[in-house]
Amino acid sequence: MKNISDFSLAYALARLGLGINIALHGLTRLPKLNAFAAGLQKEFASSILPSALVGLSAYGIAIAEAIIGVLLILGLFLRPTLVAGSLLMSLLLFGTCLIQNWSGASIQLVYLAFYSGMIAAIKFDALSLDRLRRKGSEN
Repeated sequence: MKNISDFSLAYALARLGLGINIALHGLTRLPKLNAFAAGLQKEFASSILPSALVGLSAYGIAIAEAIIGVLLILGLFLRPTLVAGSLLMSLLLFGTCLIQNWSGASIQLVYLAFYSGMIAAIKFDALSLDRLRRKGSEN
């Protein structure tokens, strides 16, 4: 741990925090997917989106959050995972703006900025499974 820079430690802790947050968004929704989908359909009832598409999206959102979050916690496939998280957040932002939930959109913009910062600072990744895989392939 002595030869890990403060930047690398900060990056790992930020990645871990984001991963826990996103993973638990998805993992806590998985056991109650039908209720989550029904809630989203009700919330988007006045939007231009078809109810069936909203319901289907709810399943995809929860599953994607769980997968992205777990991969972030592990630090596995980090760059594509961060890109996927950014794209998921952009999709959520689109829906949130459609129903004019501006406070929700503001929060999602913060998440998107966090993802972007994580991508921009990926060179500081030193404490992840990706890093271990890279070290293993160098030997």
